[in-house]
Amino acid sequence: MTTILIVEDEPRLADILEVYLRREGFHTERAADGRRALELWRAARPALILLDLMLPELDGLEVARRVRAESGVPIIMLTARDEEIDRLLGLGIGADDYVVKPYSPREVVARVKAVLRRAGGGQEIAGVHHAGPLVVDTAAFTVTLRGAALDVTVAEVRLLALLAREPGVVRSRAELLAALGSLERGTDERTVDAHVKNLRRKFGDDAALLDTVRGVGYRLKVG
Repeated sequence: MTTILIVEDEPRLADILEVYLRREGFHTERAADGRRALELWRAARPALILLDLMLPELDGLEVARRVRAESGVPIIMLTARDEEIDRLLGLGIGADDYVVKPYSPREVVARVKAVLRRAGGGQEIAGVHHAGPLVVDTAAFTVTLRGAALDVTVAEVRLLALLAREPGVVRSRAELLAALGSLERGTDERTVDAHVKNLRRKFGDDAALLDTVRGVGYRLKVG
């Protein structure tokens, strides 16, 4: 069974999420604080982490940072305020999706399934894609730039795969959201902009590869 780690310090919310996830056939593990979350993540090696932002011991930001230092496991952040999403994305912690409280447990389950589909390789853009010095491998979920491996999230691989499939072709934000599997209610185009910002930071001197076409979207500018 696919294991989902629920990191939530409010027992009622954790109970509800656990019930809905188990109804869909998932196995669940639960942690009520950040330190326990890291222990369970290392012990259970879940397929995905549902991670609350506000936690005792270690907050969700620190948990995400420590997990990301060792693993690309998908993370969905649970936040209490919509404004926090801008802050989280700006910090580039590498979460794959965001859900704002109060949320529908059905929506959370839908997000979990969507992120797991992306993590499984997604048939739409499967394969290895070359765009100048950039190579995106959606089977291995790796990205290399001039031969050096980049530390990328699942969402970033999916976004780059769509762009690298046809270098030079402009993709709208709506297309990129679809590739990310994030067209469910509650997600908007700011998510794409934030991912692009984080990728440019990771590209370093090659940041200009990710080109903005004002009012339209983004493309990989090569050659």
